[in-house]
Amino acid sequence: MLKKLPAVFAGLLVALTAFAVGESELRSDHPDTYTVKRGDTLWDISARFLKKPWLWPEIWQANPQVENPHLIYPGDVLNLSYLGGGGGVKLGTNGPRVRREPLDEAIKPIPLKDLEQFLKNMRVVDADTFKALPHVVGTEENKLRAVNGNLIYVRNLDARAGDAFVVVRPTNLYYSIEGKRGEPPTTHVRPLDPLRGENKMLWRNNPVKDLFGRNARVLGYEVQVIGSVQVTRSGNPASLLVTYSDFEIRASDLIMPVEDKPYDSQYLPHAPDAVPTSFNVLAATDAVKVVGPRQVVALSRGASDGVENGEVYSIYHPGDTVTDHYKYPESSARKFFNPNDSKVTLPEEFVGHVMIFRTFDRVSYGLIMDGLKPVTLDDTLRGPE
Repeated sequence: MLKKLPAVFAGLLVALTAFAVGESELRSDHPDTYTVKRGDTLWDISARFLKKPWLWPEIWQANPQVENPHLIYPGDVLNLSYLGGGGGVKLGTNGPRVRREPLDEAIKPIPLKDLEQFLKNMRVVDADTFKALPHVVGTEENKLRAVNGNLIYVRNLDARAGDAFVVVRPTNLYYSIEGKRGEPPTTHVRPLDPLRGENKMLWRNNPVKDLFGRNARVLGYEVQVIGSVQVTRSGNPASLLVTYSDFEIRASDLIMPVEDKPYDSQYLPHAPDAVPTSFNVLAATDAVKVVGPRQVVALSRGASDGVENGEVYSIYHPGDTVTDHYKYPESSARKFFNPNDSKVTLPEEFVGHVMIFRTFDRVSYGLIMDGLKPVTLDDTLRGPE
């Protein structure tokens, strides 16, 4: 859009809406001016001025001369000002100048490079879809692995010569188990290795009983895209040519359609209209148990629960349960006869914010935006207020 304009003036780029943010929403330590640096995001910049950085879409707007309010660049100076009786942030200037920076140099709302793997290569599908996927049964010349230029053979693929697909490999099974005596369900993750038969789970989306008699429900199967293929001959098995691969393709890998629009390219951070119940952290990047800002987490609710891209949530760590040794000393009769009363659950503690950037049916991915403490598995999501 900007390339079609003969000139764009930096001083006319960003202004405040009529409902400009009040003093109560500004940080007490906000700067009077801030020079935008390479690597900044709109979230980072807003967090320097606002107590609630996810509110930046509500308080920034374009001047009539510029259609896109989000285009600021490294070197631009932001000044704190007061418009219409409210505090706000606008772009400073020493006079008009022609905007010559390329569009891809503009500051992004969030760091998309941190999400690339999860935007392009990760998917979560329901149990019925997963179990119906065609699978690789062999490779050209009976090799153990196939790479670019090799043929693979796939069973149960309904396709014609020339059709394109992607090869995926199962990574995790996400599921929940009902709680005891009316307690909320607990969520779990199980790493999958199809060569060991670990993708042959019997659970469906409908509840079944686990070994302990509790109801279990599949939230989704996570798969990783590892390559691209094209059908050279239909049949069962069908022949497919590997046109690209990040990893060597092997028997038991699965085949899925190419996604036309797999993810959003722009995000508008905002508070959710409602917070799903039992919404917590399922898994973290690289299977570690503790993560921090700019890392990705899998979450236990998805599109079917009303979760949408751009929603911001607060993350809370559940309080630990401790023993009150002061009133219930060890080996005392009081503790022996009152074991439950001796236990105290501490309050949950705020640890950071997460923004949803990709949703599936019952699972979503979120990016940790900031944090006071590390985020751990089973941490709970609440409204951002």
